[in-house]
Amino acid sequence: VQLQAFGGGEVQPGGSLRLSCVASGSISNSYTMARYRQAPGKQRDLVTTLTTGGSTTYADSVKGRFTISRDNAKNTVYLQMNSLRPEDTGIYYCAAVRPLYATVWGQGTQVTVSS
Repeated sequence: VQLQAFGGGEVQPGGSLRLSCVASGSISNSYTMARYRQAPGKQRDLVTTLTTGGSTTYADSVKGRFTISRDNAKNTVYLQMNSLRPEDTGIYYCAAVRPLYATVWGQGTQVTVSS
């Protein structure tokens, strides 16, 4: 499977953005989907995950503000980001994780939160 990321851009604090990650094949039954974020000068950190069973995890810093979801018919995973803060600025990567297989990465998309 290959991943293509869409969305991102610049928004003011308190605003919202939605990121999309489109897979070239079916991801519904095999892959846990994840979003990572890399802030300027920092390492890439895990933001959220979504399992095939629908379970989700979120980093403490985004809980209550970000929501990950998937549309299996479209092989697409969404990340809805609300109440954005300047510290949410960074490059966001989508990833597909499957046990015993290498993680598949999409290209990064820039999110900038600035007034």
